Amino acid sequence: MARIEIAAHAGVCYGVERALSMAADAATSAPAPVHTLGPLIHNPLVVKELEAQGVGLAETLDDASSGSIIIRAHGVVPAVIEQARARDLTVLDATCPYVKRVHAAAEKLVREGYQLIVVGESGHPEVEGIMGHADGAARVVSCAEDLVGLEISQRVGVVVQTTQTQATLADVVSALLTRASEVRVINTICSATQERQQAASELASRADVMIVVGGKNSGNTRRLAQICTERCERTHHVEDACEIDPAWFTGAGLIGITAGASTPASHIERAAKAIMETTGAVDAR
Repeated sequence: MARIEIAAHAGVCYGVERALSMAADAATSAPAPVHTLGPLIHNPLVVKELEAQGVGLAETLDDASSGSIIIRAHGVVPAVIEQARARDLTVLDATCPYVKRVHAAAEKLVREGYQLIVVGESGHPEVEGIMGHADGAARVVSCAEDLVGLEISQRVGVVVQTTQTQATLADVVSALLTRASEVRVINTICSATQERQQAASELASRADVMIVVGGKNSGNTRRLAQICTERCERTHHVEDACEIDPAWFTGAGLIGITAGASTPASHIERAAKAIMETTGAVDAR
């Protein structure tokens, strides 16, 4: 009989849990209407659940002409908060404290005269927020190859999107060390990200099938899926338990489940329940 095992570290991190708690409180206590500025976290199911609680989604400040605006966990450029306050909106800042640490590191490196390199996904909301704290004096690279063709100064400072991998950071730094005389790295990868990646890697190395639960638009969840796929070919990334196909588990002895840092525990449990109901697998916890 197949067994289900959930990774030792999976699901919502502290920053996401804090943001969700702030949104839930705002729904009942903040000046109405209440909106998040962009998705609070990268999980479409959670966005729908918040809407049901009375927390709407404003893509821009123009979509929230009154009431309260919640700054999402990924953070924003400083000017956005100033603009929101100028419009007399009540601002609730749910930016993850670890993301704020990246903002402070970026500001420090620029202030000290380093050319700033941000290791992360160009266009990602967190990265855009980081760039806003660097006075535009930064370049974003997602891998060492992105450095090719860039003009690199002799003094380079590096910060990292919180959900990047240590391997990607190491590759970028190694490439920079061949071109700059001084490379100062402030490793801002979140420990929760590392824990989830390590736990997913360990479980995927043993599992016959891996299920990764979380938003398809979530960078950290997609990286978990990539890590799992490298170790377990039968890896499937789903946002909702209803996407799970019983055919995936044919002949499986161990079914592993992991989830991104923007995936609530209830979503993980729904996935486990769906697998048990359709395959007869038992919970190994």
